[in-house]
Formats: sequence, C-alpha cells, structure tokens
Amino acid sequence: MGIRILNGGFLTTVQDMGRYGSQETGMAVSGVMDTRAAALADLLVGNDENEAVLEVTMMGPTMEFTEDELIAVTGGDLGAKVDGKPLPRYEAVLIKAGQTVSFGGMYGGSRAYVAFAGGLDVPVVMGSRSTNLKAKIGGIEGRKLGAGDEIGFRSPKTWLPNMAARKLPLPELSFREHTLRVVMGPQDDCFTEEGISTFLGSAYTISNEYDRMGCRMEGPVIAHKNGGDIITDGISFGAVQVPSHGNPIVMMADHQTTGGYTKIACVISVDLPELAQCMPGHTVRFKRVGIEEAQELYCQWKAELEQLKEKLAGSAEPASELQAVGLAAAVNEDQSYWGDAGTYRVVVNGTEFLVDLRRETERFR
Repeated sequence: MGIRILNGGFLTTVQDMGRYGSQETGMAVSGVMDTRAAALADLLVGNDENEAVLEVTMMGPTMEFTEDELIAVTGGDLGAKVDGKPLPRYEAVLIKAGQTVSFGGMYGGSRAYVAFAGGLDVPVVMGSRSTNLKAKIGGIEGRKLGAGDEIGFRSPKTWLPNMAARKLPLPELSFREHTLRVVMGPQDDCFTEEGISTFLGSAYTISNEYDRMGCRMEGPVIAHKNGGDIITDGISFGAVQVPSHGNPIVMMADHQTTGGYTKIACVISVDLPELAQCMPGHTVRFKRVGIEEAQELYCQWKAELEQLKEKLAGSAEPASELQAVGLAAAVNEDQSYWGDAGTYRVVVNGTEFLVDLRRETERFR
C-alpha cells in the first residue's frame, strides 16, 4: 500500500543523496539536484535526510494514495494540490487513502521534492535508491515514473511529535538573476587573465540544454591559453567546464565521472540548490570565494540541519491553561465528566498541545 501513479509528469524520479563509492567504475553519483530542499522535506516528516524522495521536474505527476501517510513538499512551487485544493509547501501534511496529489503549474523554481514519512519501498542498489537514468538502475527500474507505477511505503506514519513545529518559511524563488559563488580551479591556469576576468565579470544565460547531467550557458567567450582539451580527469558536482567554444557548462547531479575539458572553477555546495531551481533564460554571474569560506558556509548549513533535527525531536511545548481547558473540553465533548487524570497529547487541526487533566467533581460548563 502506498501511491499509484496516474500521470508521471515530465520527469519524476526516485532520488536520495546519491550513490557514492563507485565513480572509479564509471558509475555516476546521481541523487537529488536540490540537496537543501530534499533534506528539509525528509526532516519535516521525521526521516533521515538521505531518505529517498520523489524529484519532480517542471510539470509534476498525479498520484493517488492507497494508504494514509504524512508527506512534505519542498523546493519549487509547481502548483501542488490535494484533491484539487492547494497543498501547503514546506509543511508536514497528512494525506488520506483515496486522496490524489497533483502538480499543475510553475510559479517559482523548477524542481519540487516529495518526502514520505517512513520512506518509500524501493530497492537499494549499490548503496542508494537513486535513479540513474543513463545506467538504468535504481528507483523504479532505473527510469522515470509513468502511469500505472505503484510504490509502497516502508513504515507509513499519520502522526509525528511536534506536528505544529513541522512547518518552515517558504523560500524566495522568483529571481531570474543569480550569483553563484565559485572556488577557482583546478585548471584555471589554462585560461588567460582576460579569460578569467571575462568569467568573473560577465553575465551568462542558461540555455535550453539544461538537464540532470549539466547546465550549459551562453555569453561572452572565455579565452584559453592553448585550447580547452586536457588529459581526462575526475569531475565533481558543480565543476564548471569550459570547452574550446568558450562557454561554461556546470556539471550537475548525473554528471559523468571523468572528462577532458578544462575546468575553470567549481560552484560551492551551498549554491548548487539555487542553480538546481533555475530555468532556461535565467541569468547567472560567478563570484570568486576562497575554499575556506566555502567550507565554512557548508559547515553552517550542516549545523542548521542539526538544529532543525533537535527542534523537531524535542518535547512539545505545554499548552496555556486556557488552551488546555478548551481543548480538553473539545475532546471530551460527548462526556459528562473529565476522563482519568493525567497528561494527554491533544492535536487539533495539526496543532499539538500537552494537556494536564485533573479529576473534577462538577460538570464542565
């Protein structure tokens, strides 16, 4: 029991944080494009941030739930709806069996993420549930989802501690101009001083050739000293290749493991989610930072994740006396007297309270 895909959308795949440890064999890491949005979705529904999610690209799927389940939708605003009504983003939401979740529109960003409490029942292949479309492994038969596919839930949940806290502010995704911070190298010495200045001082437009493998940009030509070819070496997520034509290509989640073009720089990890939400036609500028700053920013992001984990795992805040009385009365509205004395967890419309009940001798009015 889980979800039944009625319409797979443009490109919907199962992804986690990636398939590490096999690049020496030519196997791409794959994984989610927007690591920040995917991690937050998982944490909102009580999962580890590496748990597999659905990555929804541009035009999303339609899926019917065959079992009650808590989900969270993060990332781009692709018009998520439940039974035709707006589905809150960046919030844990209970979907009932028989309800349908769909996506219809592109109002900001290009990729959304759907996390399921307890995880999806998808096989682990080479240490990951991620879909590698080129190798055709992982996810559901190594391909994008289509009508008729069914995916079960491993450990579905309808409630989690601190439900009221499982909601985050919505990110701003309406920008069409972006600044991506980069660490220069490893082959920046293959470019002329003018070429380096062009790279750091010019605006580049994201072309239509943008997929999970790479993001090709168009703009002023970046000049090499002796052409753009090198002896093939390793490639990382975010590496900025500049072939002989002089325009940058940023390597994304499904990038090849090695390549023979000069790499002028690498987009820092914390800025890759912003690029993952960009669309063709958006404008990008590159800003040089040191590796120490890049590492510090990454550590800050990891610390924020840990703080969110601790917040969601903590005890619920007690209700005020007035709230306690009102809520206790609501849950006991069909009873003449209070129930047994004690502390009760009360959830009303998704808001959680701890109610301390004391035995009373008079009817509540």
